[in-house]
Amino acid sequence: QVQLVESGGGLVQPGGSLRLSCTVSGVMWRTFATYEMNWYRQAPGKQRELVASIDKIGSPNYVDSVKDRFTISRLNVERSLYLQMNNLKSEDTAVYYCNYREVWGQGTQVIVSS
Repeated sequence: QVQLVESGGGLVQPGGSLRLSCTVSGVMWRTFATYEMNWYRQAPGKQRELVASIDKIGSPNYVDSVKDRFTISRLNVERSLYLQMNNLKSEDTAVYYCNYREVWGQGTQVIVSS
């Protein structure tokens, strides 16, 4: 059974940074490495949106609102996914979810507030 566990969320002031992590279990790393991985977020009262994705060769894609501020990366041998978030803004406040194929993590809360 594939499971995803996110960590790294918290409360941060505007302009601050956080690094989210997602660890995938229940899959061999060679299989993990062949699939795209995604970070989504859902703010209160809004639909879940795709924030960043990274394909099997490590090519990233970002939603325009986070370009030049967020960096997605992966470490296949550890079946891990990361999201480095810099220069955080209040509009980044949301629950962030890791996604692998049809499987979702439980989410980690990010609150950007002074």
